[in-house]
Amino acid sequence: MTAAVTTRKILTWQGEGTPHLESVRLLAAGGRLKASGRMITAATGDTDAYSTSFEMSTDEAGTFSRLGLRVTTAEEERQISINRTEDGLWLVDRGEGAERSAFDGALEVDVQNAVTFNAFPIRRLNLHRESGGATMPRVFLSLPDLSIRVTEQTYTTVSTSADGAVVTFASGDFTADLTVDDAGFVVDYPGLARRV
Repeated sequence: MTAAVTTRKILTWQGEGTPHLESVRLLAAGGRLKASGRMITAATGDTDAYSTSFEMSTDEAGTFSRLGLRVTTAEEERQISINRTEDGLWLVDRGEGAERSAFDGALEVDVQNAVTFNAFPIRRLNLHRESGGATMPRVFLSLPDLSIRVTEQTYTTVSTSADGAVVTFASGDFTADLTVDDAGFVVDYPGLARRV
């Protein structure tokens, strides 16, 4: 039996619109993925500046397994831990004991303005390599308040090439054509961020 090759890389995105920067270190081995990243967001209009650090991982099938996230503002620091159990339930802990939820059968978490998290359904469904699409519930984590809700999101392959793919992302009335590389990670998310 051959051991899975581990790929390591650091990706960085510069925000468009809201001034922010996101950088993540990725470790991929087989279907497993581990991401350790940071976002820095400048103050805009009614939102104060904040920084976010996170660590997340998937299982061998590429399905989300856990997220630890910390948000720091000038006034306070908040943290949250979100874990998906083998039986499909979710445990959410804000430091006061874990709450359990089914979150409508969601398999993954999406974090507001963090392009890293778009890669997980794209990679799990292999949408960066072959045509396909899926509509799914996702646990959506808002920043900087760490509120959680379930959103319905759709990912659909528009085109593929040797360099990657274009995948349409839709949620509610919002749509965007994401350009991803051959590993499924976002290169360009129009209006949100572009890789540098």
